[in-house]
Amino acid sequence: MEERSVAIGILLALLICAPIANSQTEKPKSPPDPETALDGWGRPVVHPSGDRKSAPAPKHDISGIWEGPEITGIGVFGASNMPEDGKPEHQPPYTPAGAAALKLTKPSNGLRSVLPGDTNDPVFKYGDPQGMPREDLYELRTTQVLQRPDSIVLLYQFDKVWRVVWTDGREVPKDPEPRWFGYSVGKWVDDYTLVVETTGIKEETWIDRAGRPHSDQLHVEERFHRVDHDRLELTVTITDPKMYTKPWVALDKYPFDMMPATFDVREMIWSPSEYQRYNELMGNTASVPDPQ
Repeated sequence: MEERSVAIGILLALLICAPIANSQTEKPKSPPDPETALDGWGRPVVHPSGDRKSAPAPKHDISGIWEGPEITGIGVFGASNMPEDGKPEHQPPYTPAGAAALKLTKPSNGLRSVLPGDTNDPVFKYGDPQGMPREDLYELRTTQVLQRPDSIVLLYQFDKVWRVVWTDGREVPKDPEPRWFGYSVGKWVDDYTLVVETTGIKEETWIDRAGRPHSDQLHVEERFHRVDHDRLELTVTITDPKMYTKPWVALDKYPFDMMPATFDVREMIWSPSEYQRYNELMGNTASVPDPQ
């Protein structure tokens, strides 16, 4: 029994000392390159090199795991091509009704921002789904596209949301049931371009993080263009004759890079309880007037 205890003690000593010995002989590891994309397990992902030609794009195929530039996709100041920054060229062409509706929204980001505790953003105040087209215009992260003979399914990393785009030849419904993400129909206009039309979007949603409004006449066009095997571009156009005098481009040729099939898409969920705790620490506290 005593010999067994001695043996166990020696084994534990070796296990404890081994990392120390290794740390003295191994070279220190360099910190990861901040420009290197990592998958869900922290492994580096190799993007297609900009100085080499990618393989040709397959016809009628946008399937795969796609990732765009993070800064552009976040859209904290509204649609990346129309940010709420005070510049006249970035103001959508509002109708009088649209301008009036805009004044009723209180975003917590952008030029018109209020304190987080004072926002009436339906996503952050009530925990509502952000809907379309905001799914493309705010927190557009890694997106996985699955193709079926009659439809295309888009899986979004942010809030783990999925959409179905029907590609079986049906038309956009004339009187669709209002939904958070609308009713989407897609058609290939050439071998490498899929045009998706979405209507029937609930009016209580916002177009983007900046609080741009829409009516029941909102029509969203998404144009997915497969440039080559490793690159996909997305353009989003907004049409709503009640709120805007003409269509406007909210996202213009947003570039996605193809990720490896082994890429693990990490969970990214907006949690009402976590946001409430954030408001308690930041928003509501900051809203209390200073004592006189």
